[in-house]
Amino acid sequence: MTILWLNLVVVFMLATFARYFAVPAKIGFFNIQPNRILAAAAAASLILVSGLRNNIGDTFFYVHAYTVDTYDWATIISKKDIGFGILQLLLKQITADPQILLITTALVTNMIIAIVMFKYSRMYELSLYVYITSGAFVVSMNGLRQFLAAAIVFAATKALFDGKWKTYMAVVLFAAIFHQSALVMVPLYFIVRRKAWTGTTFLLLSVAILIVAGFNQFSDLLFKTIQGTQYAHYQNFQEGGASIIRVLVYAVPLIICFLGREKLRTVFPKSDILANLSIIGIALMIISTQNWIFARMTIYFNLYQLILIGWIVKVFREKDQKLVYFAILIFYLLFFYFESVITLDIRYTSDYLIWPS
Repeated sequence: MTILWLNLVVVFMLATFARYFAVPAKIGFFNIQPNRILAAAAAASLILVSGLRNNIGDTFFYVHAYTVDTYDWATIISKKDIGFGILQLLLKQITADPQILLITTALVTNMIIAIVMFKYSRMYELSLYVYITSGAFVVSMNGLRQFLAAAIVFAATKALFDGKWKTYMAVVLFAAIFHQSALVMVPLYFIVRRKAWTGTTFLLLSVAILIVAGFNQFSDLLFKTIQGTQYAHYQNFQEGGASIIRVLVYAVPLIICFLGREKLRTVFPKSDILANLSIIGIALMIISTQNWIFARMTIYFNLYQLILIGWIVKVFREKDQKLVYFAILIFYLLFFYFESVITLDIRYTSDYLIWPS
């Protein structure tokens, strides 16, 4: 964990200085822009720590597959998610060292996330801080392929905001060749581009609660539906459900957004889109308390909440904003310690980033 703690400190400090040395913004939703060099340095820390790892989650299986599998066009086409197979085929032309796969996916994933936050988050350092302390950064090293797809979809945030549906759909379809689950974002485009906190919002949350109440019947129906697909094996997934604490961590920022929704719309006109996406994420998180597999889908939605968190401080009175800012830092730090150290006991190892014992 030492490297992960150091990464948190380095990223937050660099991103904080990036905002401290901000320059006037010519375009955008706010009138300042973080220093590009310092912002890029913060992103570089994320990329290096993620890309130079040799463990965490299913990293071992990706490394093993890259090492022993044969990559040719016939094999790639016969397997699911051909985009990821093509990526590995191309990387194999460079080197057989599987580290290149980890560093490449870490580069694309974290660079996209950092760029989108740089562009749309009012407090760049706060969004990156919560990206790490909420556990999303660790998840990006676990669900490598799906998080890569989610990051690619995240890159289409501008198209989503501007209503450029053709561009958005093209990006989503591209992401789907890396992980087919990205296709869920196609119909959601037409759902989230509307006013938040309407009857639809509360209907969605009510459905999530009803699913939890009748989860056995719901899961039977779901798994019958996906039989014969590449996701059929999830029927045998037995890792328990997400913790209530995690649900609360995702819910609290949304509660704040709801209470301050009018002011949030004033300071950030596109906040309703982000709120709708975050609401879908929390609905899935509620369902995932029964089976952790549903938390996998929240990857596509929680990234948008990170942008929201970069704005919610501005919902409060100016004299209270500093207190709220530090409260966010403290509570997410406690959650990071609770989940990463106490609950999951995460051990980060690397052949390149080694802290002296």
